Amino acid sequence: MGLRGENLLGLRAVRGTRAALQGVDPVSGQSLLPAYGGATREQLDQACELAWNAWAPYRELGAAAHARLLESIAAHIEDLGEELIDRAALETALDAARLRGERARTTAQLRLFAQLAREGRHVEPRHDPALPGRTPQPRPDLRMGHMGIGPVAVFGASNFPLAFSVAGGDTASALAAGCPVVVKAHNAHPGTSELVGRAVQAAARETGMPDGVFSLLYGADEQIGAWLVAHPRIQAVGFTGSRAGGDALARIAGSRARPIPVFAEMSSVNPVFVFPGALRERAGAIASGFVQSMTLGSGQFCTKPGLLFLLGDEGTEEFLATLERQLQATRTAPLLSAGIAARYRQATQQAGARAGSRSLGAAIASDGTQAQVVVLGLREFADQPAWQEEMFGPAAVVVRGARVAELAPLLEGLAGQLTATVVVEPGDHAAARPLMRMLETLAGRLLMNGWPTGVEVCEAMVHGGPYPACSDPRFSSVGTLAIRRFLRPVCYQNMADDLLPGWLHETSSPAQAPTEQEGTPA
Repeated sequence: MGLRGENLLGLRAVRGTRAALQGVDPVSGQSLLPAYGGATREQLDQACELAWNAWAPYRELGAAAHARLLESIAAHIEDLGEELIDRAALETALDAARLRGERARTTAQLRLFAQLAREGRHVEPRHDPALPGRTPQPRPDLRMGHMGIGPVAVFGASNFPLAFSVAGGDTASALAAGCPVVVKAHNAHPGTSELVGRAVQAAARETGMPDGVFSLLYGADEQIGAWLVAHPRIQAVGFTGSRAGGDALARIAGSRARPIPVFAEMSSVNPVFVFPGALRERAGAIASGFVQSMTLGSGQFCTKPGLLFLLGDEGTEEFLATLERQLQATRTAPLLSAGIAARYRQATQQAGARAGSRSLGAAIASDGTQAQVVVLGLREFADQPAWQEEMFGPAAVVVRGARVAELAPLLEGLAGQLTATVVVEPGDHAAARPLMRMLETLAGRLLMNGWPTGVEVCEAMVHGGPYPACSDPRFSSVGTLAIRRFLRPVCYQNMADDLLPGWLHETSSPAQAPTEQEGTPA
């Protein structure tokens, strides 16, 4: 499939005429063809109107049709073969093995949401039958179910060009919910985005979807994102990226005449707490696992462990010695873009210059990136809130000499997190138990004796957490729970069966009918 540098408006392809952008090879710094003209305001309006007009016919097609679309998208992505892997590798410097794994995750989650849609569990129907004889007031027949919220704007992520991008989890869950999608392609991988976008477009055409169920837009500046979130036809936003970017989109969405929700996954340092027994028994193994997780994907995973507390003394020196050896033997790949690399170098230089810290470094990658761990004491950490800030890349902070009893006031000042991890031996469990109760209020996923990188796409996964990890801690952006972001409940009272929507028909299983005397009217 040849790249054409076009925006996709429903089933059509058009060339944008605003400022053009090109992909860049992070290794060589060379610009990549073709150039992608930014969508005009008129073209963005067309995409949003198409999505709005497609919404009713798309949801009327029903969940089985939504499932067929998702399965067709997965098949068309797989049909791209090595062309997709080669282009993604060229634009991101991610290796082919990593990208093949990410493609498999992308197609698997598309099929997972197809299965969810086909089963209809996301509707969560509820039925309270009428109680005409109830006193002092009869109860009407009440049926409730969840329907798609409307057209969704999705922003591609820099660090996952497939799994969190054009046909990633946000798009898959929105389409499964019955919502058309308008995607803003990420500027770091425009060619990869076009390949996947055309696969989605082909699937929509193949399965007979209404024109506008999917569109893909490009824009070199931030204007197109602002236009998209402010557009009255867009009803929700899915975003994975920086805290600054997510906050900016939330402000735009909140200032609309009719505000809409922004589901943004943003900033997290994913703290790890190594308890005394574990540190004493396996300090070297813990240090090795920490370095491997911290530098995985050159530290560009949102679940990278960026903050580690050593809660004992015995084993600390072994931990730090192993940590330094492992770092010196580690050579990371170039970061995803020149902009990310520049921000990373600035953050690590500032961290290394702060008083009281000791920096441990690794071999330098071709783009000047060096994995780095800053070691400091608990007092130094507590005195400077800047130590809590995410360094996007292969860098982390280790706090030595901490005590379990000292953690409570420290955790009260720690921001919301995607994950929190405890590393323990059985003898540590009593001390860890009260900490776990605190961590439940801090993070969306809690781990024991593992590392947070690697997010399983499944029923029980939660990829979310209190702000600034996410803009809304009630939801997950990974796993089947992600569909709830793009659904809203609707209740039907005394509604004739032939007027009920297909997703909430008489055949839905009713709840156990109460007796005539149960319940009290509001």
